[in-house]
Amino acid sequence: MKLSPDETIFWQHGFITINLTIVTTWVIMLVLVVAAVLVTRKLKTGIRISRWQCILEMLVTTINNQIEEIGLKKPKDYIGFIGTLFLFIVVSNILIILPWYEPPTGSLSTTAALAISVFLAVPYFGIAKTGIGGYLKTYIKPTPIMLPFNLISEITRTLALAVRLFGNIMSGGMIVAILLSITPFIFPIVMKALGLLTGMVQAYIFSILATVYIAAAVHDAKPADKKETVSTKN
Repeated sequence: MKLSPDETIFWQHGFITINLTIVTTWVIMLVLVVAAVLVTRKLKTGIRISRWQCILEMLVTTINNQIEEIGLKKPKDYIGFIGTLFLFIVVSNILIILPWYEPPTGSLSTTAALAISVFLAVPYFGIAKTGIGGYLKTYIKPTPIMLPFNLISEITRTLALAVRLFGNIMSGGMIVAILLSITPFIFPIVMKALGLLTGMVQAYIFSILATVYIAAAVHDAKPADKKETVSTKN
């Protein structure tokens, strides 16, 4: 039984390896790019719009509302990153309905890459919003003694993001594989449907946590900025 799609190798030369994870990841990215081009090439502003545009607008509106509810008042600044994360993970997970498909999110290398993206996005958005000085001050709040603990927190939550998504998707795939070998056909179908639901929930959780981390980085520096503004006026 394979624990990860990384174990299926198509080509290898030295340290360069093309495995099933890389192939499915690039296929999913291609599907998303093509779908985005096809859906957005004939956008309309009138009353009558296509069904695909209606679905797209509902999706964008929902993601914007979720971002704003978490505390980011200008969701359009963040939807490009957070929306892409959500769509990639959702598409990766819902394609388990296809025979012999193995989601790239069942590989720790993929989930680690997604978590590292969040790890880099947090300071990026924090610095873009409050400046590098305001962002760095968040690491010594409420006192400088908290500096090492805040740094450890950044690393551990990144690991938690990667392991949580990987563990849920990998374990779901293993359960279905075991049931296929020891039970009738109908029961694994039910488990696969539950795995589909789990995959969508995990995509939502991953995106929400990424939004929470970004919102914390943006808002934590605001008090410092206000103090500096007051002292400057005085």
